[in-house]
Amino acid sequence: MAKIIVTLVLTISFGAVSKTTLASTSIPASLQSVHYVDLSRYAGVWYDIAHYPSKYQAGCQDSITSFSLRNNGDIDVLNSCHDKQNGSLHHADGHGWVTDTSSNARLKISYFWPFRNEYVVIDQGKDYEYSVICTADKKHLWIIARTPSISSDVFEKIVTAIEKQGFHRTNLIKTEHIRNLPSEQVNAR
Repeated sequence: MAKIIVTLVLTISFGAVSKTTLASTSIPASLQSVHYVDLSRYAGVWYDIAHYPSKYQAGCQDSITSFSLRNNGDIDVLNSCHDKQNGSLHHADGHGWVTDTSSNARLKISYFWPFRNEYVVIDQGKDYEYSVICTADKKHLWIIARTPSISSDVFEKIVTAIEKQGFHRTNLIKTEHIRNLPSEQVNAR
């Protein structure tokens, strides 16, 4: 039963539910989103490179997130990882929608209706090769990329940028990727 509950709320990039709420979460003035997110370019598989600690990701490796667009503009989110101890696959399905259509960089995601949390894209690569997402309350943060690893130069550039927004590098946990099986995880629904 505990694994089922963890599976429902497990998240990688957009998905870690820290403090769910029925009311809108206001975005702190100091939190700056990217100028614009092209959702069609954002769709697809992302590997979790590093993240802030979350009980929902404890004991996970090979964490990935898959975003797909619905015809109505909403977003389907699938977060998955393998348990470090026994290799079993855990996943959580979410439904998201953009809350700031001028930038597409602010959205809400629900993993268990009616609860939802607000997420902000605060950094991204020019070619959508990496992205940084955090919760609006700044308690959770994910660095994700299109590949299981990124260069140390790119990682350092990202960390420098997030530090300017009040995040601390010492809180980051690097994600271990030992499998290269995103199709298994993407199709976990």
